[in-house]
Amino acid sequence: MPDPARLLRALFDRAVEVADPMQSLGPRLPARPRSGRVVVVGAGKASARMAEAVEAEWGPCEGLVITRYGHARPCAGVEIVEAAHPVPDAAGVAATERMLALLAGLGEDDFALALISGGASALLCAPAEGVTLADKQAVTEALLASGAPIGQMNVVRKHLSRVKGGQLAAAAHPARMHALLISDVPGDRPGDIGSGPTVGEATTAADAAAILARWGIDPPPSVQTALARGSGVVAPGDARLSRAVTAIFAAPAQSLAAAAEHARVAGCDVEVLGDALEGEAREVAAAQARLALERAADGRARPLVLLSGGELTVTRRGDGSGGPNAEFALALALALDGADRIHAIACDTDGVDGAADVAGACVGPDTLGRAAAAGLDPRAALERNDAHGFFGALGDQVVTGPTLTNVNDFRAILVLPG
Repeated sequence: MPDPARLLRALFDRAVEVADPMQSLGPRLPARPRSGRVVVVGAGKASARMAEAVEAEWGPCEGLVITRYGHARPCAGVEIVEAAHPVPDAAGVAATERMLALLAGLGEDDFALALISGGASALLCAPAEGVTLADKQAVTEALLASGAPIGQMNVVRKHLSRVKGGQLAAAAHPARMHALLISDVPGDRPGDIGSGPTVGEATTAADAAAILARWGIDPPPSVQTALARGSGVVAPGDARLSRAVTAIFAAPAQSLAAAAEHARVAGCDVEVLGDALEGEAREVAAAQARLALERAADGRARPLVLLSGGELTVTRRGDGSGGPNAEFALALALALDGADRIHAIACDTDGVDGAADVAGACVGPDTLGRAAAAGLDPRAALERNDAHGFFGALGDQVVTGPTLTNVNDFRAILVLPG
């Protein structure tokens, strides 16, 4: 019989390991051009690690990459700038302006390599004309608290930007651009990864305004004016994108497959529930708890692992600290209500759940009992969105530090035989 906590952590670690750019990027990297200027640009929580992987293959490169505070890596040529995530800051704005200027200096014989991963939507920040950073921050914070799915959030971000929605690639034209992406979005749509800075965008500013209205967000006047005016996103088929190629080299499905194989080698049966799950974290948790309880009642002879990925959301109602993975874990524990033989882990593969430097949390049959003994109220913690506070008090947080990759949420539920 496997040790539940050790097995679940090993599955998560394996999912992260196979998405590490030092392992996964090299085989997808094109040959370094032998003529013309070569520039490396990028943004995201994994982008510095991606630049490190590029230089391991190509040697020192000219370029500029923006990553989250604490996620920098040593590079010989590419400059690494740290900025804020998930709400942009002045450091990200200044670095993005420098990146656009760097690309604007390229000519037809030059080559730009773009490295994009999750987090680029905040880190790559050039507010639309007339929109201040403060107003952009206000809209971002409202979207994060609204429970809106990532695809809709990114539509708004694109139309309030001078770099997203194909505009990064357009800035490099007429140079060639090759973009390599790590997917952190359900469905692996390139336009949703980092808000699609290298691919064309078919939505309109009116679509963005409608999304804000749908989620009850009243934007600042400058944002209303910018959306009424229209945005600079680049339409699919635009000539400025004709020399840009975009490819995904790491995605959630690969990490789930690696974790599934590890579980099978450990003697477990596996059900993969999907790599693109979306929805409110507590609602998905309730559904997966019901499934786990059904499987536990099957009278099985072997352990079973239920695996899933995707990006869940949290509608913020309280003032606590807790991202979607910790909230999923807390809601799961409540729904399981101490059920015997069921253990789980829920973590973000970048090591950052929401805005906290915590990957996620583990739960087991004793979670609620230990909480009661410690004087903790799990239901009250869930209602005020304080899952991180709850699991921190129990000592059940998963803290990895920056993993230097990002293929979104990882969830594993282990059902032991009776």
